[in-house]
Amino acid sequence: MESMGFSQAVKSVFSNYANFSGRARRSEYWYFVLFSLIIGLIPIVNLIVGLISIIPGIAVCVRRLHDIGKSGWWLLLGFIPIAGPIVLLVWFCTDSQPGENQWGANPKGE
Repeated sequence: MESMGFSQAVKSVFSNYANFSGRARRSEYWYFVLFSLIIGLIPIVNLIVGLISIIPGIAVCVRRLHDIGKSGWWLLLGFIPIAGPIVLLVWFCTDSQPGENQWGANPKGE
């Protein structure tokens, strides 16, 4: 199955606004990060969209951790200076856990 496109991934994140269960593919997560970075370049829009996308951003991070077989609570590693964000970055780059795990079926459809 092909990866999500940019607009499809952003729509998916916002349509799963507060969905902290299930799994999110790498493409869904990274396209949302790209969307956030692009919006961050526009000063007025940055504040408005930034506030609107806090909860969906956390939700997609949790679903991404679920996709690699980790609990969403691991997101709290981000509060540990230097090491925490590095570990999370590596995990967010990790490929999906094959097959089904406790958070659902593989979103890649394997």
